[in-house]
Amino acid sequence: MSAARQELAGKYRAVSAYTGLVLLICGLLMLLPLAGLIEEPREAADVWGFLAPALVLAGLGLGLWRGLGPGDAALTVREGRVVVLFGWLGVCLVSAWPFMAVMNLPLHLAVFESVSGWSTTGLSILDVEAAPRTILLWRSVTQFAGGAGLAVIMLASIAGPAGSGLTEAAGRSEQLVPNVRSSARTVLGIYLAYALAATASYRVLGMDLFDAVNHAMATVSTGGFSTRAASIGYWNSMGLEAAVMVFMLLGSLNFLTAHLVVHGRASALFKGSEVRLAALLLALGAALLALSGQGACPGLRRALFAAVSAASTTGFTTSPCPGFGPLGLLVMLLLMIAGGQTGSTAGGLKQYRLAILLRELGLELRRTFLPKAVVKEAFICHGGERIFLDEAMFRRCGAFLLLYLLVLVCGTGVLALHGAPLGDALFEFASAQGTVGLSVGLTGPDAAPGVLWTEACGMFLGRLEFFAIISAIIKVARDLRLAARKNGP
Repeated sequence: MSAARQELAGKYRAVSAYTGLVLLICGLLMLLPLAGLIEEPREAADVWGFLAPALVLAGLGLGLWRGLGPGDAALTVREGRVVVLFGWLGVCLVSAWPFMAVMNLPLHLAVFESVSGWSTTGLSILDVEAAPRTILLWRSVTQFAGGAGLAVIMLASIAGPAGSGLTEAAGRSEQLVPNVRSSARTVLGIYLAYALAATASYRVLGMDLFDAVNHAMATVSTGGFSTRAASIGYWNSMGLEAAVMVFMLLGSLNFLTAHLVVHGRASALFKGSEVRLAALLLALGAALLALSGQGACPGLRRALFAAVSAASTTGFTTSPCPGFGPLGLLVMLLLMIAGGQTGSTAGGLKQYRLAILLRELGLELRRTFLPKAVVKEAFICHGGERIFLDEAMFRRCGAFLLLYLLVLVCGTGVLALHGAPLGDALFEFASAQGTVGLSVGLTGPDAAPGVLWTEACGMFLGRLEFFAIISAIIKVARDLRLAARKNGP
């Protein structure tokens, strides 16, 4: 075997081992919904719907990890993306098993619900009022685990320096502390603290323990799965809605910013470009939604909740989306596309990229009134520091925006080809691609399989981000070509 192919084999041995560890972690997570049997022992017959896929995932993962132990091999970002891609594909497919075993769902519906959970989208085809508690808890677990890339973060906390390529591949390149392992554990600590605080708050404000736990996981992950058909509107409580909004905003806040605030650097919050942009978008969005309210959605209270839900890409509702009228739907569409902050559990274009593009736009406009010899430097405040922007950053953000919009147009076109009105198709696919979960009614158990598969692809792309997936696919294709050569260099 040539040296090049020998090195390639060693790299993919490490990739397979780390993929196995991701599967093992997710297999163990699949056992958590069985805790719902404590309150509903009548659902004990459903135990094998979870135990069997958990054993498959955990067994396969343990076999890969122990059999192909990576040793001291460190993963590059590209190899980390391959791990993330393979791990997420495997987890999403096997996680559909409980939905088929317990709910008797066909494959396309089960995979859709699974992808919606792991991608923290929240679009659902289930009748949640009739679903078993184990299934409701499993949906929430998938969102909680998928929100912060929990399996990857846990893997990085175990793997140490070798996990740096994994966290960056999963879109979490910022380290809260210099050490990769400590940084991953700090993220987990913040995430769990959010969830515990949300559970306690919801319990005090009127939810029972089961609802509080499920909604806490769905809130801090900015996922939006609810145990009630009317979502947060079921309780009709201003205090509860206020608490949910707080935790939706925390879920969409950059973990680095949260870490700095906890350690006494509040200026990172008030001076951050993303935070300022988020405040502006929420204020304008809520005002316009209040003005556009119709029928079921009048008033600032519902408008503010809807704006926070859309901008944080959570997808909780207190009233039907169509009640906001055409202007309101346009506002929510734009908020969903903008999305939350980078380094958070939120989806969308991300406010970090939007802030960079807006700064470049302002700079270009100012240049038209300045002498050619004048050089103006653009910067944004991020993570408590000034980051000066260069042409490479503008190009990357512009390329990402173009690709995001191209996918949005293609997905909207597919839904329109299935008979959906253009406006509804645009809103629904933007919600899927931005991992939001708000719906105008196109998504449901009776939707055409082509619609659901298209939305599932949009959710998957939106969660892992386009360049990471494209890069992983290209790398695998190139490596396969190299391995197929009879006479390597």
